[in-house]
Amino acid sequence: MLVSLLLSGLAILIAWTVFDVLMHRLLLRPLYAQNSHLWRSFDQLNVALIYLVTFTLIATFVLSYWLLIRPKSLAAGVGFGAFLGLALGLSAGFGTYIHMPVPRALAWGWLIGGWMKGIAAGAILGALIREA
Repeated sequence: MLVSLLLSGLAILIAWTVFDVLMHRLLLRPLYAQNSHLWRSFDQLNVALIYLVTFTLIATFVLSYWLLIRPKSLAAGVGFGAFLGLALGLSAGFGTYIHMPVPRALAWGWLIGGWMKGIAAGAILGALIREA
């Protein structure tokens, strides 16, 4: 079981990294450029904090699925991921929009991106973590 948990976490990390590159560096890049005054420069980013947040979020996804979802299946994983991804995407996208003057299109991008990342993580969990 430990191997499937670790493998799931690694697969989610890879999937999310690819998705983030496509979403942030390609699709949303023009919106970031239009609002450059809102963002830290690359030399001001805290890389250790980025990894801590990412690994904690992945661990939360994996362990929540492992501990709470019964029976474990691809459909259950996708449903779990869609539900949790929607909550995280909504809080990241429109939670930020409430407090910062980001464009509404960017809030929607973050919401949809978070939701899609949740669905992807759930599909990975449902495919790799099975009942003993």
